[in-house]
Amino acid sequence: MASRDTLGRRGEDEAAKYLRGIGYRILSVRERVLRGDIDIIALDERTVVFVEVRSRSDTAHGHPAETVGYQKQRRVAELANVYIRRNRLEDCHVRIDVVTVTFSDTGQSVAESDKPIVEHFQNAFDSPW
Repeated sequence: MASRDTLGRRGEDEAAKYLRGIGYRILSVRERVLRGDIDIIALDERTVVFVEVRSRSDTAHGHPAETVGYQKQRRVAELANVYIRRNRLEDCHVRIDVVTVTFSDTGQSVAESDKPIVEHFQNAFDSPW
């Protein structure tokens, strides 16, 4: 389990670094809401963006984006909605993005691998707003 947690945290860190690099302002990483976490909350100009990060050590079992199924989409939207109400952001522009991080399959450990492949899917799925 620790290896999976390490991969997830490293993916979130890489995603945040990528988003900062394209001009997003990171508001929170691993924001606790209800009984779940929102991976990243950021500002893209005047839009509040909830980011689901999916990480994999390789693509042998499929692309990381394929793991964001209907149930996960509903859960992310639910958590985002709670965050919006809690912080009185109902009048803001909002969207949900997915960022995937694939670490190279070079035989190195996750901690040693470098240059992950980061892909960004803006407005990745419909939300209730």
